[in-house]
Amino acid sequence: MTQTTAIPARSTLSDAVDALSSARRDWRGRHPASTARFPARGAVERVVELLAAALYPRRLGGFRGAVTEEDHFVAAKLIAALGELEREIENELAYWQHESQARFDADQAATITRLFAAGLGEVRRLVDSDVEAAFLGDPAARSVDEILLCYPGAIASLHHRIAHPLYELGAPIVARLISELANERTGIDIHPGATIGEHFFIDHGTGVVIGETAIVGRNVRLYQHVTLGARSPLGAARATPRDRLARHPIVEDDVVVYAGATILGRVTIGRAATIGGNVWLLSDVPADAIVTQPEAQRLDRGARDRIRETLAEAVD
Repeated sequence: MTQTTAIPARSTLSDAVDALSSARRDWRGRHPASTARFPARGAVERVVELLAAALYPRRLGGFRGAVTEEDHFVAAKLIAALGELEREIENELAYWQHESQARFDADQAATITRLFAAGLGEVRRLVDSDVEAAFLGDPAARSVDEILLCYPGAIASLHHRIAHPLYELGAPIVARLISELANERTGIDIHPGATIGEHFFIDHGTGVVIGETAIVGRNVRLYQHVTLGARSPLGAARATPRDRLARHPIVEDDVVVYAGATILGRVTIGRAATIGGNVWLLSDVPADAIVTQPEAQRLDRGARDRIRETLAEAVD
């Protein structure tokens, strides 16, 4: 039996169109910047897929040809990726142009794209180092290929290693779209502005948040639900330039942060420190320190009964 799509009554449709038109006018009155040109999420997603194929032609690109043909495959992927990337950067610059009195250079998008392409070898080396860190850090891993294809931490790392140079080169919206694609897939939220050293490993990963001005050193390992965040959102309190421009933690080399830890503000976690699970930190930690919560205690029957009586009296 063929189903038909119900068509709303003409008056209902007209009312909805009018209401949406009014809402658009109100919004544009408060935010006059034009959105006629803006980076497209779908296009940016295609760019990431093409770049991933160029970075890892066999594992992520599906290339099965001879080694002698590999460079041709990579070149074809890069031509498609960089052409589309330049168009999306042009869209972003057109958007920002409405907020700038000075005119942007006509070839600025091409320059950003060219400089980004020049750094792709380093992007590949950084992702390789992250995959190696995961393989060394997780005894459940059977191969580096498994990590690159399956591990959420590696997927998030790949996206961040692509997004960060674009952010630094002056395409923050394109970069942010790339980071949000990773967030959707993995539940790991790394701002593209965050600076992260090599051999970075996020184990499990769901719920990890790394803020824009965070600085993470080499050989750092984070577990799930770790937050490297700011102490208070801008606007909730008076913010100094330091609060605005350096509001997230510094994590030095060889640090391990276990599941559920929350580290807020421009604090420094010293080299080779260990932060235990569910710790709440608002101050610096020296090198080689171990920070944990008080150890859980097992209560005898008498202590349990006294606690229950106290809770019951509080409820009464």
